[in-house]
Amino acid sequence: MEAVEEIVIVGAGIAGLTTALGLHRLGIRSLVLESHDHLRTTGFALGIWTNGWKALDAVGVGESLRQQHNRLLRVMTASAISGLRTAEIALNAMGPQLSHLCLKLASQFSRCAPCFLMERTCWSVYCRRDHEFRCVQRKILLETLEKELPSGTIKFSSKVVSIEESGCLKLIHLSDGSFLKAKLLIGCDGVNSALAKWLGFKKPASVGRFGIRACVYYENGHDLEPKISLFMGKGVRYGVLPCDEKTIYWFFSFSPSSQDEEIIDNPAEIKQLVLSKLGKVADNIKAVINDTELDNMMLSPLRFRHPWEIIWGNISKSNVCVAGDAFHPMTPDIAQGGCAALEDGIVLARCLGEALRDRQVMRSEGKGIEEEDEHKRIERGLQNYAKERRWRAFQLITTAYMVGYMAQSDGKILNFLSNTVLAGFLAGRLPRIASYNCGMLRTS
Repeated sequence: MEAVEEIVIVGAGIAGLTTALGLHRLGIRSLVLESHDHLRTTGFALGIWTNGWKALDAVGVGESLRQQHNRLLRVMTASAISGLRTAEIALNAMGPQLSHLCLKLASQFSRCAPCFLMERTCWSVYCRRDHEFRCVQRKILLETLEKELPSGTIKFSSKVVSIEESGCLKLIHLSDGSFLKAKLLIGCDGVNSALAKWLGFKKPASVGRFGIRACVYYENGHDLEPKISLFMGKGVRYGVLPCDEKTIYWFFSFSPSSQDEEIIDNPAEIKQLVLSKLGKVADNIKAVINDTELDNMMLSPLRFRHPWEIIWGNISKSNVCVAGDAFHPMTPDIAQGGCAALEDGIVLARCLGEALRDRQVMRSEGKGIEEEDEHKRIERGLQNYAKERRWRAFQLITTAYMVGYMAQSDGKILNFLSNTVLAGFLAGRLPRIASYNCGMLRTS
């Protein structure tokens, strides 16, 4: 009799491994197909906000990752044109007395205590919540998730080339000529997802910008403060974030000119391009870029899925769905791509756990489950997942796109708005986005 896999997940990235681990915590086995012969750590690091840590805690790996990455306590934004700071915001909660004063002043003057005293735009939402942000090394994150999975969960060098219908099952053809059947197929295979294409999604659209991501390691440690340093204006946006006492991650996004496009394949010239576009910035920030090894830099075009595709498209269909970048590729401007993938994994595992909750009980009682009934259970679970994630994905994609558009504008009016309005917008909007709670794996 031909073997059939219960659940097949395509892609061993953040969404794929989180989904697999979430299902494992619920006692549900899955098989993860990874096209490469190892875990992919492209991108070096990623920012994880409070909402992402809630998801990591739900699968039981949050504390392990916290011990390996420093908590960043502030966000500092500055103009890449003038070098002047446009905002500096605390991420950690204030003491109860100061917080009470903040709320009292906010109610009377629409500003919190520090903002009132300094006569600046109010960011009182930060006085009400404790926001956790750490810059996490992608390699450590993926390896931590992998270690919690049962041996044999991930099948490497397994590239999916096509999918066929086979009754209630999906027939998955692999590049080595082999194939397997699955009752449930989950696409976590990135921006070029074969599963997203099968569901009818178009290829992600280019935003006309490129992103450079890099990592620097200092054997004897670095001297950067535990904060997020962001710079924007004159067509560029970049940031520098420490991961721990020895590792620093930085990113740089820009709209290339025709001359810039000629050096895309030359890391040395790309590094010089970044240095030439930094503007007025502190020497220790420039030093981080200077100290970067060429092998520790990568450049890629920034792409996103049009928001209306999220609203009208098929996130799930029958016994197939997508998660992570296969579902909602977005620009990195609000540091929520990885967090959203973590959220997807928790919500998807929970919805499937609820849909299949009684399956083992029914089998143990000898009643069995008809194939068609099980298929309907899976379909309902995926529909619930799609319903819960659709508007969240729409919100994140739209916000990230608009922030990136304003922050990297090269016009005088938009540069002015970027340095005045955008800082206040981010201060109010990002905390609300990061306060989202994807919930636990079990509802009871």
